[in-house]
Amino acid sequence: MDIREANKQDVPAILQVHQKAFGEDKGTVISRLVNDLFQDTTAKPSYSFIANDKDTIVGHILFTHVNIEGTGSDIDIPAQILAPLAVLPEHQNQGVGIQLIHAGIDALRKYGIKLVFVLGHPGYYPRCGFIPAGSIGFEAPYPIPPEHSEAWMVQELCPGILDQVKGKVVCSVTLNQPEHWRE
Repeated sequence: MDIREANKQDVPAILQVHQKAFGEDKGTVISRLVNDLFQDTTAKPSYSFIANDKDTIVGHILFTHVNIEGTGSDIDIPAQILAPLAVLPEHQNQGVGIQLIHAGIDALRKYGIKLVFVLGHPGYYPRCGFIPAGSIGFEAPYPIPPEHSEAWMVQELCPGILDQVKGKVVCSVTLNQPEHWRE
């Protein structure tokens, strides 16, 4: 398995990974979201990584720019949101997603990113270092129902940064739509 930064030639295969990973209906929505995020200038800088297995793209992860409005927002904190992550069904449950997350986080550290957010499964993402974000002062772009509050998570890539800033996370125009914030 090889993980590398994606390029423009990878886009059709990336969209297919999302289509297949999420199924017919949701896959179409997620593929469209990914394509729109690639075009959205408010999502920049963005970072896209793929997992290759024998010259076939089997997984993809995308990180896009977010702003934090609120306490400490006068401090420019480079932050990203992980959305979405997809792995082809026949490669799921083999650690591909975790490898993509770790490789992406490692690259983001090198790029100077200090915080990464995710709205995801609370049993999965903590294995990669994410912790609940709402309870420590980070409001999601749209309200998260209390029964799903643990799904809104953050990871600090620079020790101590969580003590310096709190507030509402504002995503790119494409991702900052209510339909992307509910189950």
